[in-house]
Amino acid sequence: MSAEQRRSGLLFGVGAYVCWGLFPAFFPLLKPAGAVEVLAHRIVWSFLLMAVVIVAVRRLGDLRTIAPHTWLLLTCASVLISINWVIYVYAVNNGHVIDAALGYFINPLVSVALGVLIFRERLNGAQFAALVIAVIAVVVLTVEVGEPPIIGLGLALSFGLYGAVKKVVPTDPRVSVGIEAGVAAPVALAYIVVLQVTGHATFADHGTDHAALMILSGVVTALPLLLFAAAAQRLPLVTMGLMFYLTPAMQLTWGVVVGHEPMPPVRWLGFALIWVALLVFSGDALRRRRVDRVSLESSYQ
Repeated sequence: MSAEQRRSGLLFGVGAYVCWGLFPAFFPLLKPAGAVEVLAHRIVWSFLLMAVVIVAVRRLGDLRTIAPHTWLLLTCASVLISINWVIYVYAVNNGHVIDAALGYFINPLVSVALGVLIFRERLNGAQFAALVIAVIAVVVLTVEVGEPPIIGLGLALSFGLYGAVKKVVPTDPRVSVGIEAGVAAPVALAYIVVLQVTGHATFADHGTDHAALMILSGVVTALPLLLFAAAAQRLPLVTMGLMFYLTPAMQLTWGVVVGHEPMPPVRWLGFALIWVALLVFSGDALRRRRVDRVSLESSYQ
């Protein structure tokens, strides 16, 4: 992997994680729509957006060259991300932003485990130290909850597996995200129609602002997925996993400052440990970036 690929991958990854970190500010705006209705609209509108993008960048012909096993991988990715979305929307719209943040604190551990066990990726000393600190933080946060973190585990496992699938998909990120939405779009559209016919839909019955926000959910959904897909193809899963702590840190901050969810001292301890892990990881990334720059410059001399 070249230094340029690593740099672009880091930028794409940070962009995706910042977008996801801001999600608690957006999805409560879609109330009174329930989690499944929001999921259906996210799928349909993101599919329409990605269809336009694929045509605009002239990648429609890629669909004919995708191998059957890749279609299967993309179908698996579609199922996994749909599960992740519905759990997350339920969490943030029902006062469980901190529980969702806990899930995303656990998620990098899943990504790192998959990277080491499946892809034979190796940890350097600083990455291992950051991971150990993060494990301690997750243990502290989990013990503080006092019960199995169902929401957290569901989010972590679904997104960790999604990242592993995306790692091996040899498809343009724009095309893959479009296909993932397209696979689920017929089911999502059917659900929206049933809601509308039975009088349980909110899309057309709560004003133009609500309808516009539901449509905007497609853009909000597709953008970070595009950034994430691009990053996953350029970075090791170990790096992706450790970088992901940016998202739950932002979400936890939102839950405390805006949502006024409980934050006892033990949770603050876990939060502090997460930031220590981030500092260790960031310092290592900066050090390796300097080494790459020196190596690149020496190669031209």
